[in-house]
Amino acid sequence: KVSFNQKPDRKNIMHIYDSDIYASPSENTKVGRQVLAENPDHPGSLGVAISEAMEEALENEEVKYSLGSVLNHVMLHQTVIGQELKTQLEIAEEEPDVMIACAGGGSNLAGSLFPFIKDKIEGNSDTQFIAVEPSACPTLTEGTYDYDFGDSNGFTPMLKMFTLGHDFVAPSVHAGGLRYHGMSPIVSLLTKEGYIEPRSAHQKDCFEAGITFARNQGIVPAPETTHAIKVTIDEALKCKETGEEKTIVMNFSGHGMLDLKGYASYFEGTMQNAK
Repeated sequence: KVSFNQKPDRKNIMHIYDSDIYASPSENTKVGRQVLAENPDHPGSLGVAISEAMEEALENEEVKYSLGSVLNHVMLHQTVIGQELKTQLEIAEEEPDVMIACAGGGSNLAGSLFPFIKDKIEGNSDTQFIAVEPSACPTLTEGTYDYDFGDSNGFTPMLKMFTLGHDFVAPSVHAGGLRYHGMSPIVSLLTKEGYIEPRSAHQKDCFEAGITFARNQGIVPAPETTHAIKVTIDEALKCKETGEEKTIVMNFSGHGMLDLKGYASYFEGTMQNAK
C-alpha cells in the first residue's frame, strides 16, 4: 500500500496497458481482509503482497504465479548481468577491488556479483563484496539465520535465510523494493560464510547520495539504488583519505523517474529516517 500511494505514476503506466492494480493489503483476498481487520492502517509489505498473489493463484485455475526475486533459481537467472559486466571490465582492462549492490530480496545483488564471487570462492580473486540494505529493514545486518516463510501467511516453502520474521512489517520508507523481511538463501549463506559484507544505510543519507549522483551523472536513481550509491561514495571517500587507488564497481539497479514523490519529500523536509 505504501508504494501504491508513494508512486502514483506506476499505476498510470499499468492503466495504459489495460491493467488494474490494487493496494495490498486489499479487500480482494482472505489474507488481505484478515490483515486489514487486525490493522486497518497496515502499510503493506512484500510478504503480504506475495501471500495475496499466491492465494489468488491457488483459488483461480486461470491464474499462475511464479515466485521471483528471493528464490535461488531467480538469482542464477539474473547472473546474465554479472556475465555482461565481466566482459565490460575486461574491455576496460579493470579488475574490481570493491563491488557494491543494494539488497532487498537479493536478485540484483546476485545478478551483478555472483559471477565475481565464484572467482573468489575458487581462490582467483580478493574482491570485497558489499550488500547495502535500509536501516529500516536490516535483514542481513540484524536478522537471524533461520528457516522462515517467504510470505506473511506461510504459503511458500520454508527457506533457510536471514530473516526478520515473516510477520515483520518495515516502516514506510520510499525504497519499497527493499522492504522485505527475508533474503535469498544463497545470498544469506554467502553472507554467513563471510563472502558478502552487509551494511545498512538511513533513508535521508541515501537520497542525499542519489541527488549527488544525479547532479554529477545526469541520471536520477531509484530509492533502492541510492543505497548502493551511498556506500559507493563512502568507499571512494575512504580512498581519498588514504590515497589508495581502488576500482569500485556499483550495480545501478534502476532509475527514479517514477519515484519523484520521494525526492519531493526530501526537498520539502518531510522525509524521516524511519529508524
